[in-house]
Amino acid sequence: MTENIVWRIAGGSGDGIDSTSQNFAKALMRSGLHVFTHRHYPSRIRGGHTYVEIRAGPEPVRSRGDGYNFLLALGDSFARNPQEDAYYGDEETKPLAENLDELREGGVIVYDEGLIDIDEIPDFEERVEENDWHVYPIDLRARAREKGREVMRNTAGVGATAALLEYDLGHIEDLMADAMSGEVLETNLEILKDAYEDVQEMEFTHDLRMPTGEHDEEQVLLSGSNAIAYGSLDAGCRFIAGYPMTPWTEVFTLMNQHLPEVGGIAEQVEDEIAAAALAIGASHAGVKAMSGSSGGGFSLMSEPLGLAEMTETPVVLIEATRAGPSTGMPTKPEQSDLEHVLYTSQGDSNRVVFAPGNVREAYEQTRSAFEMAYEYQLPAIVLYDQKLSGELRNVDESFFDRQPDPDLGATLTEEEIAEAAHHASGKFSRYQRDPDNDRGVSPRSLPGQKGGRHLASGNEHNEQGHISEDPANRAAQMQRRMRKLESIREELDAKESSHQTYHGPEEADYGIITFGSQQGTVEEAVDRLTDEGHSVKSLGVSGMMPLAEAEISEFLSSVNEALVVEMTGSAQFRGLIQKELGRFGPKMHSLLKYNGNPFEPSEIVDGFESIIGEDEPAPTTQFVPAAGD
Repeated sequence: MTENIVWRIAGGSGDGIDSTSQNFAKALMRSGLHVFTHRHYPSRIRGGHTYVEIRAGPEPVRSRGDGYNFLLALGDSFARNPQEDAYYGDEETKPLAENLDELREGGVIVYDEGLIDIDEIPDFEERVEENDWHVYPIDLRARAREKGREVMRNTAGVGATAALLEYDLGHIEDLMADAMSGEVLETNLEILKDAYEDVQEMEFTHDLRMPTGEHDEEQVLLSGSNAIAYGSLDAGCRFIAGYPMTPWTEVFTLMNQHLPEVGGIAEQVEDEIAAAALAIGASHAGVKAMSGSSGGGFSLMSEPLGLAEMTETPVVLIEATRAGPSTGMPTKPEQSDLEHVLYTSQGDSNRVVFAPGNVREAYEQTRSAFEMAYEYQLPAIVLYDQKLSGELRNVDESFFDRQPDPDLGATLTEEEIAEAAHHASGKFSRYQRDPDNDRGVSPRSLPGQKGGRHLASGNEHNEQGHISEDPANRAAQMQRRMRKLESIREELDAKESSHQTYHGPEEADYGIITFGSQQGTVEEAVDRLTDEGHSVKSLGVSGMMPLAEAEISEFLSSVNEALVVEMTGSAQFRGLIQKELGRFGPKMHSLLKYNGNPFEPSEIVDGFESIIGEDEPAPTTQFVPAAGD
């Protein structure tokens, strides 16, 4: 029995690769397996090589694997030019030709011989023999055309996959019945069963089989985008404004779908400046509000972000990092917007930034972002990337069984406003320089509340909001606003979960530290290194601002050396740690990757072994030793 199957379906954008893989992943989950998906797609509307991997096994899966062991290559039916000497090469065959390098020895290949001509792929037969690959050519296109439409060749491919892995069709058929009906359903079922039965008649030369498993409770299949959207809804968000931009679009689309169901409002506006400004205005009026974008669009939000900081208007912003600068690689993951998110806008930053590492953390920390924003009256940002945005994994359904939170945080009632400080003119002292609490949070009123009238100005202001350039007032207001970050860090540190994630033995000689979406991959690497006899543990950091200094300091103090893993070219996360905790600089080495693909566990294993031995890290990564080495 195979411990893990890593199945890759490859084709062209527009060939239904994403929807087919989602349904297959859901079927595997329903049959008792744990699943994890990885999506790779070009920045084109239709055409261009795309693939999705599904890693499935009986135990929880935290990361994509090292390579994969089953390829379903459909070809690209939208190929712009199928000639080998075309500018982009022979796109028709790329779903097979460009996926061979990562196929493991002994792997299985099913390809659509109705679209792919293997004679056009250099050295294919030699590579098959060299790697002991098991190749099954099937005319999926003809099967689909015979009974339905060409797009149904995906269904035939899934049927062939199930037969070759001896996987029962029951859950696949149930999912198809949920998604379609009538003649379309009947045709797809017929194509699925025919392909399954015909392939069963073939002589199998491989030993891969679908693993079996069982869940203790009901599961749901979610991406990071799902988790952020559902976390926002459960946090009481009832307004969103945005403009589409990959990969933030998925969160925005989900909020557009679900906000009306709970009485909320979603607005697509002309640009990201307007989007952030509308969200700030809605929050000022007394609604929990959010906006967001990806790197380029978030750049436009810098000015309204500063306005929210100065007016102390709570708002949650979502930033989906992709490879930059400028347009960069809009559909590929990177983490290089970290410094941009921490410091963009005018003056000293006064915001909260969370960088969740998985689906569960994306949900939890989005709720925390709303809680901190509205309790401390400042912007909170959820930073994630294309990897976390699109990868699907199964989560216990009971994890989401909790009550929504409509609370607007530190906002006064009219009775409380009547007892609060006012200027002799009658204006409410909204921005008290020395509030009654030690958290730096001034009392807040909402428009229309009796006795709560004040000015909300982007200029530095006095207690009632009037413009003030008095040095003493400026210093007092700045100190009060900055005091919020100290209070937030103290509150988060005191919570049962401070949003940092530890993995491995409590006592270890070496450490691996990362942030955001690389967390699960690092954890798998730690398990492998431990099995090999290394003394190593890991820390996944989500609290980026205010930085979780105490926990990072304790972790780095406990190890001899540490590897900092991040998808940036300039070691931004390591730089952040050294900026705040400079004494640990000589302990930290960097492992960087910025080629558009996330880390695989083996790359982190190689990077770690380059610290303690003479091994070279993987060629797709860059190892940067500690300062002074």
